[in-house]
Amino acid sequence: MKIVLFALNGSYAHSALSVRCLATALLAAGYESEIIEGNLRDRTRALLAALVEKHADVYGFSCYIWNIDEMLALAADLKALLPACRIVLGGPEVSFATERFKQLPFVDLVITGEGEEQMVAAVRALEAGETLPRVLCGTPDAQFAARGIHYAKTRPVTPLIYYESARGCPFSCSFCLSSASKGVRAKSAAKTLEELAELEQIEGDFTVKLVDRTFNFDRERAKEIWRGLLSKKYTKCYHFEIAAHLLDEESFEILSQFSAGKVRLEIGLQSTNEKTLAAVARHTDADAVLAAARRLTAQNACHVHLDLIAGLPHEDMASFARSFDAAYGACHVLQLGFLKFLYGTAIRRDAATFGAVFEAKAPYTVLKTDVLSFADVCRLHRISDLMERLRDSGRFVHTLYFVLARLPSPFAFYAELDAYLESALGKEIQKISQRDLFWHLSQFAKSRLPADCHEALSAHLRADYATAEVRRPPKGL
Repeated sequence: MKIVLFALNGSYAHSALSVRCLATALLAAGYESEIIEGNLRDRTRALLAALVEKHADVYGFSCYIWNIDEMLALAADLKALLPACRIVLGGPEVSFATERFKQLPFVDLVITGEGEEQMVAAVRALEAGETLPRVLCGTPDAQFAARGIHYAKTRPVTPLIYYESARGCPFSCSFCLSSASKGVRAKSAAKTLEELAELEQIEGDFTVKLVDRTFNFDRERAKEIWRGLLSKKYTKCYHFEIAAHLLDEESFEILSQFSAGKVRLEIGLQSTNEKTLAAVARHTDADAVLAAARRLTAQNACHVHLDLIAGLPHEDMASFARSFDAAYGACHVLQLGFLKFLYGTAIRRDAATFGAVFEAKAPYTVLKTDVLSFADVCRLHRISDLMERLRDSGRFVHTLYFVLARLPSPFAFYAELDAYLESALGKEIQKISQRDLFWHLSQFAKSRLPADCHEALSAHLRADYATAEVRRPPKGL
């Protein structure tokens, strides 16, 4: 039986762990499979041609909120071209409200939840000529800890590869699908270090991103792994999503020893509004999270990425501005995300209780709430884009440091700059050239700073321009 596992990633930088997990499970059961991996920038016809060329008996599609529309379109066309093939959908986006998919004429089977064991069961049943139900409910993979790294020891084709040392999450945040998990299953620290050492054997410069929802749920296990990674035999960059309030003194001491660039820490703050955090069942102390993030950032050994979510219950613009200002200086990168109302989450079920309206199609992003208008949400999207151009790009380091040290609110700076650009140019930040952005930032900052700062401001702008551009700077810079 010929089996193809198909993944459609968000960009060229990513690799799909899901199909590799299935391929490993199938191989252990005696079935070989082939992985086809594309991304959303690939031409649809080229992807379809690659799938049709295989003439497989079974095609497994890995479905997420970012690719579900493209996946369904490809599956429909594939079934029309190869009517005898069996199309199996799996992944988070099809694991809840399955009636959306099981009635589609081109879908033969939907697997919900963890898919390793049920994918094997489905292939065995099809091989035996048995009739399958339209939906198979996945069960926790009993062999999870023994499956290995899922990657062949060849040069990776992407700069980011995923590794899973644990499944599940100890927390129950209402906006996250991990809240539906029953506890946490984790590989031992020794097993994790052994497998990370295997990844080190793969040639090339890439980041290993651990997809564990809360890597340091077990503090002692996390410290043992971090201590191990201090060894010089671990040379890759490692990305962890952690709960900052679970760090103890020994954790800080270990993390302070890493060389710059080796470890990236992603920390979910989401909000500093206590009422908001309580409403989404996020039982953490925002002040403790911020204090830990500031300390890690000050150590400057680990790269700290802090997350905020716009559109949460009870968080209006004023509240979000306070969260933004509190988080801005506590990290190296501040990620401004927008609430998603995913199928299977409590936040989707309870959306009406806080007046939430969200997109009808994936990714189900918030459009408004009872305290945040649609215009507010649009403005926050523009501020997010502006922050990406200014802060995250690293092209305005000197200027931002100089300007924000002299203004009381980072959020007000970005919000007022957005209003200025919209008034002066009437177009989105993405449509403003880098050279023009330097000029307009200069004019805006001069309108907010006293005259005796203008000469120094221009010097900082020139320093940033010299590292970011090769063309002559605009007149006045």
